[in-house]
Amino acid sequence: MGILFGEEEKKALEYFDEAAKIALNSTCRRARCGSLIVRNDQIIGIGYNSPPKDEESQRRCSYSKESYNKKVTDKTCCMHAEQRAVIDALINNSEKIEGSRLYFVRLDRDNKILKAGKPYCTHCSKLALDVGIEEFVLWHDLRIAVYCTKEYNKISFEYAD
Repeated sequence: MGILFGEEEKKALEYFDEAAKIALNSTCRRARCGSLIVRNDQIIGIGYNSPPKDEESQRRCSYSKESYNKKVTDKTCCMHAEQRAVIDALINNSEKIEGSRLYFVRLDRDNKILKAGKPYCTHCSKLALDVGIEEFVLWHDLRIAVYCTKEYNKISFEYAD
């Protein structure tokens, strides 16, 4: 993990602000999240969390996570913001995704950016690793951290509540 300083940190804050704007499109009833993928200072993919195809018939936000069978590993009904950003980048900028950076934010009830905890989503880390995203960027309490996607994936598998 690396820490961003100076101009890199300033640019990351701009990307987090943009990801927060994207998160406002979320229709999830549990959390509002936004992601964007950047390569060479160009946004190549964006995403927010909502049910697949934004279809209301796919919504299960009110289901208790304990109601799912233990084999169901992703107990959200929504496409993750990161997944949507990857899909968007693959559709519109597939030649640019290799070596890119993914920024992720979650908003509070007042639409302010929440500081991130440790990496934990293995679904998104595996997908990012497979398509060639080089780094994940999270805004922690005291710093902006950049994780090599391999490291992010490893940490996400070690995550425990």
